[in-house]
Amino acid sequence: MSLVDVKKEAAQLPDAWRSVVLARVGTAAVKVLRMDGRELVEEVHETAEMLFVADGVLELELDDEELTVAVGEVCRIPAGARHAVRAGSRGTLLIVEVPEEG
Repeated sequence: MSLVDVKKEAAQLPDAWRSVVLARVGTAAVKVLRMDGRELVEEVHETAEMLFVADGVLELELDDEELTVAVGEVCRIPAGARHAVRAGSRGTLLIVEVPEEG
């Protein structure tokens, strides 16, 4: 078993909003990224995502609903769902990408 300091990994990333894969578990990819307050345009992924806020806050728009995801909270983004990051999102985000079975 190996330990990963998620906050340290995020702090070492050269750019905010560029995730890096920390590990793979089965078909899932576990990623980390650093949020810096900027908003990001709407996007859609072919895989489902679980977004876990390790520190800070994630301001999210998910299918026209505005959500605030706080420290210790998880938000599930279904595959194919429209989502965008609103301004003010800061801190460390852990992402688990899980391909959905057809």
